[in-house]
Order: sequence, then C-alpha cells, then structure tokens
Amino acid sequence: MCEPHRGRSPEEAIIPRPNTSFCHCLIPSIADALGHTVPSDGLVVERCISPGLKSSRVDTLLSTVFDFHFKLSIGGSVNYFRLLFFLFITTPLAAQTPVPASNEEVVHFQASMENVKATFGPAEPVAHLKPGGVLEANSLDCFGNALQKPGDLFSNIKIDNPLTGPFFIDGAEPGDTLVIHILDLQVDGRQGVGTFGPGFGAANSTHYTPMLEKESLPSRAWYYPIDAERRMITFQALDSDFKVEFPMHPFLGCIGVSPANGEVRSSIVPAEFGGNMDVPEVAPGNVLYLPVNVRGALFYFGDGHAAMGDGEVAGSAVEVPMKARLRFELVKGQSTDWPRLENEHEIMTTGIYRPVDDAVRIAVTELVHWIHRDYGLSELDAYELFSKVGKLHLTEMVDPNYVVVASIDKKYLPSKK
Repeated sequence: MCEPHRGRSPEEAIIPRPNTSFCHCLIPSIADALGHTVPSDGLVVERCISPGLKSSRVDTLLSTVFDFHFKLSIGGSVNYFRLLFFLFITTPLAAQTPVPASNEEVVHFQASMENVKATFGPAEPVAHLKPGGVLEANSLDCFGNALQKPGDLFSNIKIDNPLTGPFFIDGAEPGDTLVIHILDLQVDGRQGVGTFGPGFGAANSTHYTPMLEKESLPSRAWYYPIDAERRMITFQALDSDFKVEFPMHPFLGCIGVSPANGEVRSSIVPAEFGGNMDVPEVAPGNVLYLPVNVRGALFYFGDGHAAMGDGEVAGSAVEVPMKARLRFELVKGQSTDWPRLENEHEIMTTGIYRPVDDAVRIAVTELVHWIHRDYGLSELDAYELFSKVGKLHLTEMVDPNYVVVASIDKKYLPSKK
C-alpha cells in the first residue's frame, strides 16, 4: 500500500502511480454506489493508505482495509471523497466494534445515578438477555462521575464503584458457567481521575493493616487528559511541573455475578463471584468465565479503567466512565470455582484472597486443575511446567481481598482434549 501522508490535505498528497492501479479499478463501483457516472479523465486518486486508521465511512461500502482519498470531477465541479473499503477481514483496532451476526439479539441499556447499584447480589433485573445475545451499555466511573475538575469535593461521591445491572441471563442456573466475550470497550470521555484517600492503599495505614504513622497522608485527586486518537494518557504531577504520557489500556475493574448462598457483597469486594477484581485482562479480545450462583446469574459491571499499574497500589486507576459491548453464552452443568479468562494465546486463572500468598496458591492451583482437565497433563506435570513457563502478576493489593492472575501460553500445552 502507499505510505500515509499524515497531517496533509488530499491536494498535497503525492502517490507513487505504480501503487494506485488497485485504487483506480475500484472507482467505477464507488461512483455507481454514489449514483454518478465517472468520465475517464475525471478521477484523480489522491491517497491510498494502509490499514489501521480510525476513519469515517461511506454507508454502501464499509470499513477497513484500504483508506482512499480521491477527487471526482462531475459537471465541472470537483468533489472530494474519503472511502474505507472492506476486504474480507476486519481492522485490528481495539476501538472497532464487531458487527453482530444476523441472529444476535442486542440489548441496550443506559446507566445513570438513578439506576446503578452499590452491591453484587439479588436485585430486580434491569434487562434480560438470551445466550448468544449482546449487551451494549455504559458504566459510570468509580466515583459516580462526581469528580470532574480540581476543587470538586470527595463528599460529592454518593456510591463507590456504582454498578450497571443486574442483567438476567435466560436459562442460567446454579452450577452453570457464564461466558462473557468482551467485544469492545470505549472510554466515555476525554479525561480520567486518580485519587488517594487515607485508609486505602498498599503502602499506607489501613483498617486491615494498621501502621504507626505520625499523620495520615492527605487526600488528593489527579486529572488525566486522554487522547483517544493517539490512545495516550497524560500524567501531570501536582507538586512540580513534571508530566509524562503513557498508553491507554481500557478494561473493566468491576465485573461479576450475584454471589452464592444469598450473600450481598459490596461493589468494593472481589471474591469467587468476580466483583472488584481490577484485572487488566478483562479487556477486548478476552473471554471471562464466571460461576452461576443464582437463577439468571444476575450480571453486573462497572469501574472502568483507562489504564492501571500492577497492584493499583495507591488505591485507584485512571478511573473513567465506559461504554461496553459484551456477548454472553452459557456452559450448562459445568461450573468454575473462581473466575477464569482465556484468549487465542493464553489461559488465565484468578486467585482472590488475603494474604496475597493464599491468592497465589488459589490462582496456581486453579490453573493446574484447568491444564489437567482440558489438556490432559497430569497435575504434577502441569505444576512442573507452570513453574518453568508460567506467569504471575498482582492486579490489586488495596481491596478487602487481593487478586493475583496466573497464566500460561497455549503454545506450551498439548492439544486440547
């Protein structure tokens, strides 16, 4: 393909002519779609560039392998057009929303402070979905969108981690597994918020881990400009002029189902049902498996993150409202004890408990069991193999339970049974 000419107008673009023959051969079809006849001398291809741009579209010819800029001379006037042409494959951009299959039921829901929840547990469903159905819904940030600018008071926060839901999954029964395909996540705004508050963090005094501090650290809030086009976030120090950019990685901090045994758990808590896991792998392209504990599963999500470091040690990520697109399936009669994740390349398990060494043991044990059951290695062989090629990382160390993710690349495993 031709090299992109970023920041230049179509008039200024220069295209090596040998590379534009493919572009020219499409023009009669383009003109026909636009309802025009093109004279042989009326067309100039201005730009033809490679995949991967976020661009507009012509309704009759959709999405994304070639990006054309061309001008069309019709009746003495010059018209500029831009076209994205689809060639049997979809764009690799995380922002691309997959096109639903014709038999997909899509349920839309708009969350607000009037309908969000503060707990995972039994509640009147806000909507029903069938297995195979797609949910398109939003979530508020973990402060209920209450912090928008410097000077906004923490006392304006009404609910921590407000949850969108619950959604009733038709046919889900205790003992099943709920399968959530994370199709797309879009940060719903141009900035994120990070905060520190006394009593919440990995290296300061908390209710669970008291320390002899002379005085508590002060509450602070940082505001993070987000460049969605470049997928970059800016950190600005509060006590100096230092600033630095880092990449976006949108994911859902809270995602879960109603707990077992009639329990109701705070939206701050992670546990077997999922909850406030703060797992960066809950991101587009991955699949999450959760145990079904009650009829209908009662699925919730929230606490969108634009980015987060391992451990979330100061108590927050880059907190953002989020737009989510999720697809649901059921595995009947087979449950998982703890949340699991999977993608094309890896299988992943979570360990959720205190102290952190018990969280590690849960995650590793779950992964060994998974390898044994689905890939046929003995548990001892799986344990040994994980010790050599497996990965562990701490996702959060600030909530009532800590969360660890264990993973292994599928290239090291036998074929699935």
